[in-house]
Amino acid sequence: MSQRMPCPAAPGPLEEYAAQFDELFGSLAQRRGFRDYLQGLLVPRDRNKTLTALVGAEPVVGAQHREVQRLQFFLSESGWNQDEIKMRRLEGLQSDPTTRAHDNGALVIDETGDRKDGTKTAHVSRQYLGSVGKTDNGIVAVSSLWADEHVYYPLDVLPYTPAPRLPKGKADLAFRTKPQIAVELVDAALAAGVSFRAVVADSLYGDNPTFERTLEAASLPFVLGVKPSRSIWAPEDEVHSPAEAVAELRWNGPEDPGDWTQVVRSFRDGHTETWWAVDLSYGPYGPDQARRMVVATTDPATLPDLTTWYLTTNLPHPARADRADIPFAPADLAEVIRLYALRNWVEQSYRQVKQELGWADFMVRTDRAIRRHWELVCCAFTFCWRHCFGTTTDGPPAALADRTIDGAPPIARDAHPETSTGRGENGGQAIRRARGRNHAARTVLAAGPATRPQLAPAVAHAQALLAGMVRSAPAAGTPGDPRLGCRWSPAQSVSPHLTKYR
Repeated sequence: MSQRMPCPAAPGPLEEYAAQFDELFGSLAQRRGFRDYLQGLLVPRDRNKTLTALVGAEPVVGAQHREVQRLQFFLSESGWNQDEIKMRRLEGLQSDPTTRAHDNGALVIDETGDRKDGTKTAHVSRQYLGSVGKTDNGIVAVSSLWADEHVYYPLDVLPYTPAPRLPKGKADLAFRTKPQIAVELVDAALAAGVSFRAVVADSLYGDNPTFERTLEAASLPFVLGVKPSRSIWAPEDEVHSPAEAVAELRWNGPEDPGDWTQVVRSFRDGHTETWWAVDLSYGPYGPDQARRMVVATTDPATLPDLTTWYLTTNLPHPARADRADIPFAPADLAEVIRLYALRNWVEQSYRQVKQELGWADFMVRTDRAIRRHWELVCCAFTFCWRHCFGTTTDGPPAALADRTIDGAPPIARDAHPETSTGRGENGGQAIRRARGRNHAARTVLAAGPATRPQLAPAVAHAQALLAGMVRSAPAAGTPGDPRLGCRWSPAQSVSPHLTKYR
């Protein structure tokens, strides 16, 4: 066997990370493509991270440049296996004490949707997209994420194929609902040896009886959001839904909470919030039953939509701790709320992988190329954690342990996950609109040095990353193509509106 040719090193700490994957690539071109792709994803975002942008080429006219075509071939045609890359990425996370999954974390299941034009791209169809809060043309993926109070990272992702894209619609053997895909992701996490306290998901999965029964049959603990209108069969004069059950509870104010229990939540900026929670008793639910229905809210009097959670769980009530038949360690109300609060990190993750790492910026059409792009984004996300924690072996840095959101660190400049309604990716839109976010305020991969622990201090090396791109940039220092209807100087950022992606 001939000796491998050395690969040009990636800038800064990225080389050490990329070298872990070298044996999974069969050629120098693949190893180089892997480094170049990660490098392009990690540089500060001044335009969409399409293939042309990743190598510094101009939109439209730069698409045929050899460097763009090289990355296109790496993503779409080259013979490497994204599943092997995923397993190596997860092995690295599980071998590091600072990111290793443990029994107090949560396995979070959720879906995300992004606009995509046309019908030629795999999995694209008119469907509900949580990122825009309405039905539109786009692509949806179901993902799994592991999270605790100090770290969170994506485990796996699978695309959802709408029935209209299949020859026989819902009768097609290839059709799978999102909860069915979620079951596959849970199985994959277990096969990878990922430990967790409970499977956590919003009402899309909590209101699906098959998903809940599947977790119960597999003896897996869960904390699932449900809609307040979720009904059970019962006599007409009895309670049928959480909304009806909670309406019968006694509440006379904080001084006389009646049936409610006070729960204090601590957030990463140091402030605390007083929430109120209760175990409902009706139908098959209750503290003494195998399944519980928990309601948590900031105001039992008004039950505001944005800060009220309706949760079903099979974690036993502490009153059942002395029973020999309980399958899991008991969980009080504070523990149930803590676990579901970890679900908010999936929303924060979407903001980072989409807004900073280019999750939805791909301009490829095949299923394999799309999956590869997603996995490479996950690799870039994981690299940020690796560089954040460095080589420490004694657990999370003290700075991370001291400042928490329900115990969690200041992962990003605005990593204060809005209180979730349990209704998916679009649940916090009202709060986000009220805060009037702007791009500058939500930048995570900032060009300057970090002033405190955050997700991606790796961009303190942004100049080194950019220098590598400048040395190999195919774009000539000339004005843009007149066909675009505008001209700009080489020093200006290219507007994302000039790309084909919207």
